[in-house]
Amino acid sequence: MDSSQARTPSPQANGNINLGPSANPNAGPTDFDFLKVIGKGNYGKVLLAKRKSDGTFYAVKVLQKKSILKKKEQSHIMAERSVLLKNVQHPFLVGLRYSFQTPEKLYFVLDYANGGELFFHLQRERRFLEPRARFYAAEVASAIGYLHSLNIIYRDLKPENILLDCQGHVVLTDFGLCKEGVEPEETTSTFCGTPEYLAPEVLRKEPYDRAVDWWCLGAVLYEMLHGLPPWVSEAVSLWK
Repeated sequence: MDSSQARTPSPQANGNINLGPSANPNAGPTDFDFLKVIGKGNYGKVLLAKRKSDGTFYAVKVLQKKSILKKKEQSHIMAERSVLLKNVQHPFLVGLRYSFQTPEKLYFVLDYANGGELFFHLQRERRFLEPRARFYAAEVASAIGYLHSLNIIYRDLKPENILLDCQGHVVLTDFGLCKEGVEPEETTSTFCGTPEYLAPEVLRKEPYDRAVDWWCLGAVLYEMLHGLPPWVSEAVSLWK
């Protein structure tokens, strides 16, 4: 069964985290050679892996169930997977190819974008010329617009979450802070995101809508052109 057709479960009421019947029965950890760590997060690692059957490379997010449960982040992990299952039709959103589990871990097998993070290229080059920045911004806007058409607010747009593929196109990743089911005229109120890119209404802890994603895109575009976000401070207390 292809993961794009799988039914999305909710975290179980008993506090466990389980993919249940929607886990892909035709794939497991032994089907891949895990080559190296290419990323680290709060709940696990992202590994470069090669599928044994055909040599295809993937980025495999391996999440520790114990860490997820300890921080009570089941809903965010399942929300991320739910969004991933809807991304298969868009070229600028990372695709989920398989998902499976062991008693201790969750595995999300994702497209491998071997161009690295946009953040890395910005750090190395300091800033981009306008045509290049415009190109990246247009592709990110296409991805954000597609999510909005599915009533999903992304909420965490930043250079670290924008990857580049082998042809130089953007690939938006990391959907853990997405909010699903937000109609065009509806709002939500959860305070989340990355401080340098937060819209004013989020910082003021007011209800906000999908427009916050466009604010974030403006901040990222500014950073691509000038080398830093529009507002930067070392004083963490300013964000509280």
